[in-house]
Amino acid sequence: MKKYLVLFAVCFFLIDANAQEKFSFAFFTDLHMNAHEQAKSYEGLEKAIGVAKKQKVDFVLTGGDNVDVDALKENQKEKATSLFQRYQEIIKQSQMKWYLTIGNHDRYWHSDGEYGSGLFSSFFGKTYYSFEHKGWKFIVLNSTEICDGKYCISDKQQQWLKEELQKTSKTQPIIIATHVPFLSLYYPVLEGRYTDADTFVNQKEVRSLFDAHNLKLVLQGHQHLYEEIKVKGVQYITAGAISANWWGGNFHGTEEGFLKVNLKGNDFDWEYVDYGWTVNN
Repeated sequence: MKKYLVLFAVCFFLIDANAQEKFSFAFFTDLHMNAHEQAKSYEGLEKAIGVAKKQKVDFVLTGGDNVDVDALKENQKEKATSLFQRYQEIIKQSQMKWYLTIGNHDRYWHSDGEYGSGLFSSFFGKTYYSFEHKGWKFIVLNSTEICDGKYCISDKQQQWLKEELQKTSKTQPIIIATHVPFLSLYYPVLEGRYTDADTFVNQKEVRSLFDAHNLKLVLQGHQHLYEEIKVKGVQYITAGAISANWWGGNFHGTEEGFLKVNLKGNDFDWEYVDYGWTVNN
């Protein structure tokens, strides 16, 4: 009996130690890799990767708008494919682990797949999924789906999410990555008006699915602004953009940068890292 008690104690200690292990990751959003050589977007991304590696992050999580292909025409599939290929090669050369979120600009509308996601998926896999790292659960959502002409999380994706949460301990800390935000003050701040134009419309319904779970942090993109909103114990961060003003300088004061998130046990903190990019004239 004592032998089993000792074994149980050792196993419990190992699980607890794993949950307490420190780690950091980088959240890169709105990279906007494109074919405009004067923008030097790929050069800028490589600089951001270099800074993230010096920060000794465990992995890179993106927030969408990885590659600009949504405006390309049907006869430009070769160009769209080459942009994804170049981006994928940079990811491989970084020798870092990457997890990607799809954004609205990642959708090539002339490929197979729902909402133009086919070409993206052919390179990077599913557009919504989960993974675990050192005791934390990460849920990557596809908020670029369309319901009645507006961004949403579809019924199909919500069903997947419900099943995923059923398999998740209610105490396990959770981080969500989404491109189109749950919450944002972009329009009130910049234009003095409220609108759901650039948040997904059923965010309250999706958020309620986490009410019985330990949701800690929601990482968002799309707006290129840096925002922090804390509501009902959950921290929402819209994490600026790797490209800032689409590789044209800062965007309303938000410089080119990424979010570094530091975790230990059930706690976390963060910092916005300006990786030192300057516009090429």
